[in-house]
Amino acid sequence: MAAVTAPDEDLAVLAEVQGVLIEVLEARNAELAAQVADMAERLARLERAVSRNSGNSGMPPSADDLPGKTAPAPKPKRGGKRRQGKQPGAPGAHLAWSKDPDKTEPLFPEGSCACGRDLADADDLGVVASHQLMDTPAVTAVLTQYDEHAVACRCGRVHAAVPPPGAGEAGTVTYGPNLQAWCVFLLVAHHVPVERCAGIIEALTGTRPSDGWVHAMIARAAKAVRGANMLIRALVITASVLCADETPIRVGPGPKTRKKYLLVACTSLLTYFFLGDRSMKTFDAFVFPDLSAAVLVHDRYQNYVRHEAHCYIAC
Repeated sequence: MAAVTAPDEDLAVLAEVQGVLIEVLEARNAELAAQVADMAERLARLERAVSRNSGNSGMPPSADDLPGKTAPAPKPKRGGKRRQGKQPGAPGAHLAWSKDPDKTEPLFPEGSCACGRDLADADDLGVVASHQLMDTPAVTAVLTQYDEHAVACRCGRVHAAVPPPGAGEAGTVTYGPNLQAWCVFLLVAHHVPVERCAGIIEALTGTRPSDGWVHAMIARAAKAVRGANMLIRALVITASVLCADETPIRVGPGPKTRKKYLLVACTSLLTYFFLGDRSMKTFDAFVFPDLSAAVLVHDRYQNYVRHEAHCYIAC
């Protein structure tokens, strides 16, 4: 049987239909390839999230028991049982003998010799042994009254003595700057509660300030260091590289949900603190609007990103 030849018109239509089908298939393939790439990326993220545990991330050990989590590999044990005392590589600490002690006290035998003579009249043969003892003196609060005298010059002018630092109005009793510094140190540096801070001061010095007075030390200390804080802020905003972060902190009495955020901007030498929240208003009142051409290292929180117009961002 002879072959049937399709007319030229039919071949042209067939080629056109095939071209359309090829375009559709190419578009479909591109769409499927994009979906495969997206699924591969999502799968990688999921595998990375599932593989995180307390051994390779900052997750707590309690999260290792969650469904789908892989327990961290056991740490290799170093040979033998851990011995007591200082471990290899740990920094040592000891009381070294000082060639220049703060104070030297001679000790002489007391009492009488077996012969009946008083040892106070015995001949000194020199030092036969020395001991060094590191200790703090017993601290007791001392109430000192300062009487300000007035003197009259022969020219007729009268001069009065200046009260000591930390003294209040005449005729009043106040706590001195050393005791105030102790309270601020315990409250701020060690986060000791107010009532417990007053109890510690009583145990150490024998006098107990009121809880209200101890709490007022925070505001007084903040006022005292205001000038230093302004200088630190000025130096921080002129730095070329700085790090910024924020952390929740409880401020004042009330439920645990009543909290604020402590914002920090720091360089290798300076740290500037700012108390507020995570709102844009707080971030605008912080150092960010005053930065220019600074490399800022942060955790990509949205309020940091909004200040990209003021500074360069490094993740």
